[in-house]
Order: sequence, then C-alpha cells, then structure tokens
Amino acid sequence: MNKEFILAVEELEKEKGIAKDLLIEAIESALVSAYKKNYGTSQNVRVNVDRETGDIDVFMRKDVVEEVSDPFAEVSLEDARAIDPEYELNDVIEYQVTPKDFGRIAAQTAKQVVVQRIREAERGMIYDDYINRQSEVVTGIIHRISNDTVFINIGRTEGILAVTEQVRGERYVVNSRLKVFIMDVKKTTKGPQVYLSRSHPGMVKRLFELEVPEIQDGIVEIRSIAREAGSRTKMAVYTADENVDAVGACVGSRGNRVQAVVDELFDEKIDIITWSDDPKELISNALSPAKVEQVIINDDGKSATVIVPDYQLSLAIGKEGQNVRLAAKLCGWKIDIKSHTQYYPEYEEAEVAEDEYIDEEALEIEEVAEVEEETIETEATTEEDVDSAE
Repeated sequence: MNKEFILAVEELEKEKGIAKDLLIEAIESALVSAYKKNYGTSQNVRVNVDRETGDIDVFMRKDVVEEVSDPFAEVSLEDARAIDPEYELNDVIEYQVTPKDFGRIAAQTAKQVVVQRIREAERGMIYDDYINRQSEVVTGIIHRISNDTVFINIGRTEGILAVTEQVRGERYVVNSRLKVFIMDVKKTTKGPQVYLSRSHPGMVKRLFELEVPEIQDGIVEIRSIAREAGSRTKMAVYTADENVDAVGACVGSRGNRVQAVVDELFDEKIDIITWSDDPKELISNALSPAKVEQVIINDDGKSATVIVPDYQLSLAIGKEGQNVRLAAKLCGWKIDIKSHTQYYPEYEEAEVAEDEYIDEEALEIEEVAEVEEETIETEATTEEDVDSAE
C-alpha cells in the first residue's frame, strides 16, 4: 500500500462517512491475522500503517521477564538490556519483522476489510435513517411478492410487508406504487430489516396528518383511533380552539380531505367524532351514527350501559357487532347496549295495559251501537206492521 491508498481512504471517509482512523485500525487488525495465517506463527505481532504515506510495518512484540517460559512472547531482562540498558521488567520490546512479500498479502487483506467496512457502514446508516422514520408513512414501489409476503422498495432499502400486516381484500401488483407505514426497524445479520404495515391504526393517523394542515400545525389533535383494517375506522379528534371545528377540518370542503384518505385505504369507511373528557359524551359520540338516549356509568368505573331507541338498536350494535366494538376500543370502555324497552320493561307493560283498556272501551261502544241498531230495526218493523193493519 502507498499514499494513493491513504487518499482513497480519505475519499471513503467523505462519501460513506467512515472515519479514516477507524478504517485503518480495522485494516491493521486484519493484517495481524493475515500475517499469522500466512507465516504460520503464533508470535505476538503488531502491524502499523503510516497515516501519511501508507507504508506498512510488522513488529514482533515481546514482554521483558525474569525467566522466559514462552520464547515467542517473552524475552529475559538480561537479553533485553543487551539491546538497550534502559529496559526494565514488564517493558515491551518490538522487533521489525516485515516480510519482503507482505505487500501483496496486505493489499488483498486491506481490500476485503474496506469492502466489509463499507457494507457495515452503509447498513448502519440505513438503520439510523429508518429508525428515526419509524411510525411514518412512506411511498414505495412493490418490488416482488414471495409466499404472500410483499417486498417494497422504499428508497435505500427494501421493506417487508408481512401477510399479518396486509389488509384483507387489497391486491398488490409488482411495480405499482403504495403508501406503507414503517412499523419497526431491526438489526439482523443480513443488515437492517424494515417492517411495514397497511393495517396499523397509525397508518390512518399519518394519512390524516398529510391531508389536514390543522393537524400538522397542532391545532387539531387525534386523540384516539380504533380500526378494523379494510372495513371501518373510528377516529376521535379534539381542538382547544373554539373557532375551529375539529371534525369539519378533518372532513374538509365537500369531504375532499377524508375522501383522499378513504381512496388511499381502498374505500375503507371512516367515522370521525369529537373527543370529550366526559365519558358519557364520548361514548355517545363514539356510537355514531346511532342516536343514544342515555349513558349510565356502572359502579366499576370501567364499563357503561347505553340505552338507545328500539329502532336504533341494530344500528348501534352494527354489523356483527362492529360499531359497538370499535366504539369500545376508541373510548377504552366496556359498552353494553340495550334498547329502551329492554332497559325499561315497565313501560312496555304499561303500553300493553293501555292498549287493552282501549280495546275494552271500543268493545263496549260496539255493544252499545249494536243494541241501538237492534232498537231502531225493531221500531221500524213495528211501524210497518201498523201501516199494514190500517
């Protein structure tokens, strides 16, 4: 190696961000192993690479001791002082033992180390880049699909969209563009692995942040999200600014903002409600679009009973219980829904009794009417008999 090698290392430092000293130290360490391997020695050696010229020197190191037990690693104090009277016990003597053909071995070893260090540095930079972008939404291009796992090119690396993080019903086509949520980043032996998701609730949150300036500016907050990917999402929003309608800001003019998110999620339904610190109001809002008559907080403080009109019961529960299930996730409360007549059965009995009373009155009226009709008919018959007699 020579000065050209040092210049090349300096260029790598600028381009790849690999410190020059760290790279040279790694080369020196690798050259020690290469020396021992190629020259079949177990001697304690040190390799020095000149930072300015690139020259390489190999030194054999021996400890100064009173009695030598390992001639490859130790030298007696008497022999050491024969070289230099200044040596004392526990000092280290170095002999230069650079082989004539060591330059070829050094060049080959240095190349391997540099390539390896460049690869490690790039992996490290990719990891540092994406670990800081965790929980963000990025746009990638579908690179390949293997055993239902989708591999997506997201820039400097390839992300993994596992089956468990995909949305049922979505179709993925190679070379098509797709927005994905960076769920996790891990270091592995093969380099950093970026795990992506399309079903994570954070995906909806990030998409609204991209579409709604009020959320980006912090005027509107997304307090809670409950999602069943591919089907329905409920999102609770809040603002401290009385002049801002939090729900309206997320919906946008003529629904253009929420529609942009719906389109990205392939027509997934999204309910946006107003957050409230009052559990009763929050639960009532969360069950939208169903209308709620009354919310009763149970004694355990963790569950609530919700009363809805009879005709709203199925809407409040939702298809296969989805509406109430998402509302419970959104609020963090256990919700039990009952219809008005289920919770107040006495009203139903009263209504039935009233109907029976009305029926009895009607029956009496009918009976009186029938008697009157019979009387009229009898009178009419009598008059006819008198006329005939005359």
